[in-house]
Amino acid sequence: MGQALSQPGTSEAAPHAAQVHHQEIAQAVTAVSSQQRRDVPFEDVDPEDTLGFGPDEKTRARQVLAMGIEALAKLQDMLYAQDRWAVLVIFQAMDAAGKDGTIKHVMSGVNPQGCEVSSFREPSDEELDHDFLWRCAKRLPERGRIGIFNRSYYEEVLVVRVHPEFLERERLPLEAGAKEIFEDRYTDIRKFERYLRRNGMVVLKFFLHVSKKEQKKRLLERLEDPRKYWKFSGDDVKEREYWKDYMDAFETMVRRTATKDAPWYVVPADNKWFTRAVVAAAIVDALGSLDLDYPETGPARLKELAQARRALLGEK
Repeated sequence: MGQALSQPGTSEAAPHAAQVHHQEIAQAVTAVSSQQRRDVPFEDVDPEDTLGFGPDEKTRARQVLAMGIEALAKLQDMLYAQDRWAVLVIFQAMDAAGKDGTIKHVMSGVNPQGCEVSSFREPSDEELDHDFLWRCAKRLPERGRIGIFNRSYYEEVLVVRVHPEFLERERLPLEAGAKEIFEDRYTDIRKFERYLRRNGMVVLKFFLHVSKKEQKKRLLERLEDPRKYWKFSGDDVKEREYWKDYMDAFETMVRRTATKDAPWYVVPADNKWFTRAVVAAAIVDALGSLDLDYPETGPARLKELAQARRALLGEK
């Protein structure tokens, strides 16, 4: 990992144990990366997998998450101060896979001034009058900031692929068939993300892989708790009929758009505690590799600061 994790005020044995747990979660991050899973059929990826973390080890996974949150806060502060890189984090998943909860927990220690979450649902008439990247492109983070996309332009090769009749609303002036359109979009996305990387934006993409069984359980929980009624949509149930089509679309998406510049992480999502720890570790890893630091202070600036200090001390 690019950033060492430690917790102040702990015993000598505790940091060692924490570092061991961190190394284990680092191995999990590598295991879920697209470079490892690009050629693995999704049907062979177990959404319940915790990659060595047993069901009785939630506590240490949460400890790793807490350390990741602390490290992310420090890295984000340097990212903001250095003002050279931007970070884009994309989440894609089936409904009830835990996108909102993962964002809430992983980013809980981040300064809101340097982070913005954008959610993309059904496109508006205005958005449909533009190219498929437009509505997301105008929400990209500026240098020094972290942008989080809860769904993204990838919906155009997911839900639109599963429901190709949606293409009619886009009124594309093309004679190409749906298959050619989606292949072109994979190419457009790869080139777009390469362009972002060349301009100083780190792109991280997470597919939270939840099982159909676990999704059903979570949807039923929403129906049984009045406080969660607002989360439920009848479309969530209807879309379950297309589960295999969606899995095929997700698998093709990962294979066609996973690159060195913009990797995918296929994260088992049936266990929320594991999902959050892996996502946090992957983001910390990416930021830790950027050689972030606070800007150097030159002689002229030091002189200016010294004068300001003397002025403040000299006030009556």
